Amino acid sequence: MDNLQTQGISLPRLGLGTFRMHGDVCRAAVESALALGYRHIDTAEMYGNEEAISAALSSAAIARNELHITTKVWHENLAPDAIQRAFDASLKKLRVEYVDLYLVHWPSRTMNLPAIFETLMRLKEQGRTRAIGVANFTTALLKTVVEEIKAPIACNQVEYHVMLDQSTLLKYLAAKSIPLVAYCPLAQGRVASDETLAKIGAKHGASAAQVALKWLLDQPGVAAIPKASRRESQQANLDALKISLDDEDRKEIVALPKDRRCVNPGFAPAWDR
Repeated sequence: MDNLQTQGISLPRLGLGTFRMHGDVCRAAVESALALGYRHIDTAEMYGNEEAISAALSSAAIARNELHITTKVWHENLAPDAIQRAFDASLKKLRVEYVDLYLVHWPSRTMNLPAIFETLMRLKEQGRTRAIGVANFTTALLKTVVEEIKAPIACNQVEYHVMLDQSTLLKYLAAKSIPLVAYCPLAQGRVASDETLAKIGAKHGASAAQVALKWLLDQPGVAAIPKASRRESQQANLDALKISLDDEDRKEIVALPKDRRCVNPGFAPAWDR
């Protein structure tokens, strides 16, 4: 599987999102994904499933250095002491000595960015997280973190799919060599019923969702973490990597409306995503 190189880590471009997966369902989904060849697992303290993911990792018995694990600190825990406690709790639940990527899950109106990233960089220096990054950060917030604080940001994880324009953010990230990790890459299932994507899929013997996912993963500096609890869906996402979209396909996809957001982009919504 193709990887992106960022801030000293190798980030598999296709990962498994686990939001709203819990308990045995989450464990079974992660076990299935790992058996199929996934090596990038995305979680967060807010998801409440780090222990289930740990159980799946233990049963899979894959060498730790072959895995990429991302977790995140929730917006209510962005004070330095709270970050430290949240991080320690995540490592304990995941039963690992380090994570590969630790993200600020959502920006908060009351956050102290220099203090936050001083704390995160200390965790990185200690080797407890191999890299640090952000999620749901606007271009303006990123500029502050990257250009003023000079934090070594390994990614910005945001909503991105064929029905949402992220060109302004992508331009800035590309200029700074920061990957975009796309959540909701299938627009929470909306792409499956799109006639244009279905037509392109029929041309390639693929589904509309596979076309949408491949369009994302064909872009430089973009990774994606579709949620998939069923083995069939996980395999279908892997099979999307085999599709070869042509210029005509891409032209039709670019022409699709790009204003269908699934997640409120404001500060720290209590319901998250």
